Amino acid sequence: MPAVPLDEAGKFVAGAYVVFVGLILIYVAIMAAKVGRIERELRSLTGLAEERFGVEPEGDDGPSGRKADPQFPDKPPEPEP
Repeated sequence: MPAVPLDEAGKFVAGAYVVFVGLILIYVAIMAAKVGRIERELRSLTGLAEERFGVEPEGDDGPSGRKADPQFPDKPPEPEP
């Protein structure tokens, strides 16, 4: 014989799913807040580095510092000779 009668068990299963989904939503909200904070700190540090070293923002340059081809923005930039 089960500990909880089967006609009442559905309520507990539904409640467990609600709690689980609630915990997942809380976790996602916490991670989104952390990512936002890290992005703000990174922007602040980038600004400080630009002021200190006199470097201008990259703009359309890729991470390698090469200009992207305006005709094909999704294509990676060609290496300079």
